[in-house]
Amino acid sequence: MKVSSFCLLSATLAVASAAVLPRQQLANVYTSCAVEGSVALTFDDGPYIWNKEIVDTLNDAGAKGTFFVNGYNYACIYDDDSITRLQYALASGHQVASHTWNHGHLPTYTQDQLQTQFSLTNDALLKTCGILPAFFRPPYGEYSDLVREVAAQYGLGLVNWDTDSGDSVGATVEQSEGVYTDLANRHPSTILVLNHETYQTTAEQVLPFALDALKKAGYTNFVTVAECLGMEPYQQKTQPGSRDDTWTCAGTPAPGS
Repeated sequence: MKVSSFCLLSATLAVASAAVLPRQQLANVYTSCAVEGSVALTFDDGPYIWNKEIVDTLNDAGAKGTFFVNGYNYACIYDDDSITRLQYALASGHQVASHTWNHGHLPTYTQDQLQTQFSLTNDALLKTCGILPAFFRPPYGEYSDLVREVAAQYGLGLVNWDTDSGDSVGATVEQSEGVYTDLANRHPSTILVLNHETYQTTAEQVLPFALDALKKAGYTNFVTVAECLGMEPYQQKTQPGSRDDTWTCAGTPAPGS
């Protein structure tokens, strides 16, 4: 198998990032924004079919979003389409963060399994986009002290949410829109919402409704998670690498296994 010098470098950096922090340190947990008046719209489980449509809708509204992506869930992060989607979102000023490799129940994992979940995703984002994320979202919002400990080894802060649109648990369009109507009526000082980019109705119906409803309620600061926390989105930014045999979601041993 051909391994480029960039891949060796990226793997070294990913391992190095895991050694920076002491093992006893736990990743910080964020469930709401810190910057007054900020709205952070987040989208999990991509990169997937409706990613570009979501990005374009956000761009047209003068808004920024955050995409918590998997390595191998709905699609493989190394697929050409996935890379195009990620790079398009980044080029438009949106944030890309980790949602782990294959969307498992992290509290059931061993330390070695957790390290695999973080390292494979970090390495893939470094290779394909030249970014080492500073944040991750645990699948299902589930975490333990061990999850936080291993995440800290990789320099990752843990981001959940204060509002769930309900799209991934069977909410209808009307119910998800009702969540945003309630937010607009309650008018909290900050908003951090969970959505999923894997639902066409979220991209084409709920998101436009949400932006309109929140703007009418007076919100103007639609930002990334990093911006709403007043923090940096990435531990490192460099140039993407060149495709080689390691850009795969299958093989021996299989990534994520």
